[in-house]
Amino acid sequence: MMSFKEIITVTSYAIETVGVAVIVAGSVIASVMFLAQLRRHAFGDAYHNLRRNLGRSIILGLEFLIAGDIIRTVIVSETLGSIASLALIIAIRAFLSITLHLEVEGRWPWQPPPREVRTP
Repeated sequence: MMSFKEIITVTSYAIETVGVAVIVAGSVIASVMFLAQLRRHAFGDAYHNLRRNLGRSIILGLEFLIAGDIIRTVIVSETLGSIASLALIIAIRAFLSITLHLEVEGRWPWQPPPREVRTP
């Protein structure tokens, strides 16, 4: 029978595996969509959509990776050194998420989305 720490460790690795799978699947889907859009749109438009879709999949995958790191570090290895390394990992991944969000959406994550102008 598995102990609580072993269950949490396996769970955290499973969550991180989902994060990697999201990034890989998102990359493949974004690439396929890019190739399909090349036939219908100009290269610049298709490339812009590729970057946006790829960035979104990376951001989502990073969220899963951060969640797995937090679970494993807080529950399994509760030493001060492991918590400090977790803080550094989270800071780096959060920085990547914020900059990717800025790149994809064209605004900071805390800024409201632009309002659509409706014409009657």
